[in-house]
Amino acid sequence: MTPALCLRLTVDPVLAWLAGLGVKSDDRARVMLLAIGGQESRFTERRQMGNGPARGWWQFEGGPMSGTAEVLTGARTKELAARVCADLDVAPDRLLVHAALEHNDLLACAFARLLLLGHPAPLPGMDQPDAGWRYYVSRWHPGKPHPQTWGARWEAALEAVARARNPT
Repeated sequence: MTPALCLRLTVDPVLAWLAGLGVKSDDRARVMLLAIGGQESRFTERRQMGNGPARGWWQFEGGPMSGTAEVLTGARTKELAARVCADLDVAPDRLLVHAALEHNDLLACAFARLLLLGHPAPLPGMDQPDAGWRYYVSRWHPGKPHPQTWGARWEAALEAVARARNPT
């Protein structure tokens, strides 16, 4: 899947749905979600390295200290996560959500946006790829970070968002 297609089919519909739940988003959220999804899965791997512990385009793990657990229990996200789960007919149980993330792109994108929402600082600007990298690392805690690929992921996200704004 390309970042542009993910934006059109998943990110934009999920952000519109979350806006109805009170989660404000703008192009900064769109860029972060696309850059992180590109960094984590390249939008080609729904299961980490074929059979690893992370699931979905945004590669959530399911352990008790995982992003999945954080979204389900975080002060800013707990009620929103319960609503997302209810709307998508997924029980708000860490293990059940983790399993569902692999093939439920709406759930995966919503959880990615909620994980970002849990950060105390505002989202980085679209002209701040280095700040975007730090923001991503602080929320996803990648075991083997690859900062050398982030710039290309950020640029692809910026391009997808710009094209969506100005289709030609």
